[in-house]
Amino acid sequence: MTSAQIIVLATPIFLSAIALEWWLGRRRGRDTYRASDALSSIGLGIMSQLTGLAGQAVLLGIYVLAWERLRIFDLPVGDWRVWAVGLVLYDFLYYWNHRLGHRVAFFWAAHVVHHQSEDYNLSTALRQPSTYFLGNWIFYLPMALLGFPPLVYAVVALVDLLYQFWVHTQQVGRLGWFDRWFCAPSNHRVHHAVNDRYVDKNYGGILLVWDRLFGSYEPEHEDEPCVYGSRAPLQSWDPIRANLQVYAGLWHDSRHARSWADKLRVWLRPPGWRPADVAERFPKPAFDIARVQRYDPPASPQVVTIALLVFGLLLAGTALLLWHAHLLSGLQQVAAVAVLVAGLWWVGRLTEGRGAAPASAQSRA
Repeated sequence: MTSAQIIVLATPIFLSAIALEWWLGRRRGRDTYRASDALSSIGLGIMSQLTGLAGQAVLLGIYVLAWERLRIFDLPVGDWRVWAVGLVLYDFLYYWNHRLGHRVAFFWAAHVVHHQSEDYNLSTALRQPSTYFLGNWIFYLPMALLGFPPLVYAVVALVDLLYQFWVHTQQVGRLGWFDRWFCAPSNHRVHHAVNDRYVDKNYGGILLVWDRLFGSYEPEHEDEPCVYGSRAPLQSWDPIRANLQVYAGLWHDSRHARSWADKLRVWLRPPGWRPADVAERFPKPAFDIARVQRYDPPASPQVVTIALLVFGLLLAGTALLLWHAHLLSGLQQVAAVAVLVAGLWWVGRLTEGRGAAPASAQSRA
């Protein structure tokens, strides 16, 4: 069974958990959902799986090549200790992948997608980028060099990813000792916050011990609620724009920098760094958390209903494609992905009030 098929089987569980969280939040008077934002986040997750048909093949192909030609040890796939150590090692490497994903602009350009939502709920967990494959593979090559078989790598990577789904919620409070050693809702809420006190903290995937060891741990404080999103707000439900926004900004600054060194630094320095000459010619306002306003264009119930219906069809189409992708030619896969991505883009435009909605719906939006 392929990883894409496993995701298809897990999707009903994800959606049921999202529905339960929404119901629980409504019952408690702490609803953390907005329909347009949730559709945007889940849609970006769908898009990441669609592009992953090629991207995951690239990642796994590079891993297999390194494992076949460069491995130091022959680790047996049937030994449980190989799996246990592999999971811990993967989580350690994930920590550094995640940390540099926040501290190096090129990597942030992909990872930012996961942080763009200004809500925080289980749908946020599904909000994944489509461009991880551009640099993600670098961080896990040590596993290949040490001889961890590709099957071990693929499974522990999936386990690490699936674990992190449940921590994206505001409905679970602090969990005592568990918070101190494992990634949990409280400390992951901190990770998604843009408050000065919280920004760039708590990178751990399963284990939080890495943050304690390397000085990036910060607990959630009752006197300072988390403010979610990114410091350069997306202000859109467009999934293509979400994936390309930061790359476009980096390209702009690199192209206009006068120094060749600065043209390179733009991509390698922390997010937000800009050459002095570029910042002078193309100024941007400094981030001010007091002025943060959630992106929330009005959408009528009719528009939301249409978006939900179309989205349901796109979700079903994606499930069919992912399940049968191994039976299709490359050209057939590309054509199907193009149609589905176009549909996701249209849903985003519709919920922004820019799609071809019925006139009556537009007039009430």
